[in-house]
Amino acid sequence: MLTVEYAADLQLHAGHLMGASDWFTIKQQHIDDFARLSGDDNWIHIDTERAAHEMPAGRTIAHGLYVLSLIPWLQRRIFAVRRRGRGFNYGYDRVRFLAPVQVDSRIRLTLSLVQATRQATGTRIELEATMEIEGADKPALIARNIVLIEDE
Repeated sequence: MLTVEYAADLQLHAGHLMGASDWFTIKQQHIDDFARLSGDDNWIHIDTERAAHEMPAGRTIAHGLYVLSLIPWLQRRIFAVRRRGRGFNYGYDRVRFLAPVQVDSRIRLTLSLVQATRQATGTRIELEATMEIEGADKPALIARNIVLIEDE
């Protein structure tokens, strides 16, 4: 895990891979829970019987937005800032869903730091996030994540 004292110290790592999270297994219960919370109950996500007959490899797939929502949780396993104030997610740019994540697949996040720029109240961090699927040629998604970490 990459650990720095202050968010501004991350600039030393601009243009470099920061690291990768551990592998995380996507279970049907995760998909079902996200379907209930989001209201996206498309059968490709939740109907395991129908998926067995109509989906590639006979399995349901995770919601792209669920996989995207795992980025903040997984990035906490890649880097940390010791002396910091509040953190704010500014959003995601250029989100691309490149490959479906089938149930029981293992995924992990890799992060590269694009830049860390001082702002009036803290440091604006741009991260290139790639969600890999174990054994797959293409990642599940690629997105540019923008975060502001305030000074303490």
